[in-house]
Amino acid sequence: MAASWLLRTGIVVLLGLAAVAPASAASPGSELTKLTDPDDTFTSPDGQVIIEQYWKDKGEDDRVYEYWAFDAKHEHGVLLNRDQYIDDARYPAGFRFSPNSQWVVRMQKLGSGTHTLFLYRRSGSQFSEATPKPLGDMAWDYFYSQPISRQIHRKSGDRDSIDHPQVHLVKGADDNYASQGRHWPDSRYLVLSLSFDAQGEDHPLPWVEDWQCVFDTKTDKFSIPPDLAKNNAETINYPKPKMG
Repeated sequence: MAASWLLRTGIVVLLGLAAVAPASAASPGSELTKLTDPDDTFTSPDGQVIIEQYWKDKGEDDRVYEYWAFDAKHEHGVLLNRDQYIDDARYPAGFRFSPNSQWVVRMQKLGSGTHTLFLYRRSGSQFSEATPKPLGDMAWDYFYSQPISRQIHRKSGDRDSIDHPQVHLVKGADDNYASQGRHWPDSRYLVLSLSFDAQGEDHPLPWVEDWQCVFDTKTDKFSIPPDLAKNNAETINYPKPKMG
């Protein structure tokens, strides 16, 4: 009786240990093809992380990409774009690490004239999504909360109808924007640029080009410093009046 109880207990313990044991190192499957151009691979400033890109065909004339982060020895892999965002990976991406190597921005083309951003947080050799939805989507949320969206007669419900929406990372993140005269804490702020046009509108409304805001990785909040506010006032484009 006691031996039987000990046996059952031992099995339970072993199963429990198996449940908490670390999973084997992940890696791309054999059906994936690696992009081999040096410009398609990205290394963190501390040299401890390498991001590689892989692709596979998904039906006729349809290709999907996977973005993998590896340790320097290429022993442990982490898939950055997981299931819910796999459909946003139809093109190769660009990646930009923060100076302290703890953050990485994925710069993602979505289609002709459309572009967004994703933000990941690094902890050792692991990565996690740093925002509840793509950073680009959050930037548009912020744009539509600002007076400029009403000034150009745009409502939040118009988001799906604007043409060629793009969110880009403004150059300068590599040095914390010191090259632009900033004196910001290390790896805390990201400057984003938003643009769209009115090409698909029967009666074009005003649009913006290179409207900028700042994302704070510590608070997850957006803001517009005074110098950017001055710049943003000049980003509004108005449709030309029809002739005749």
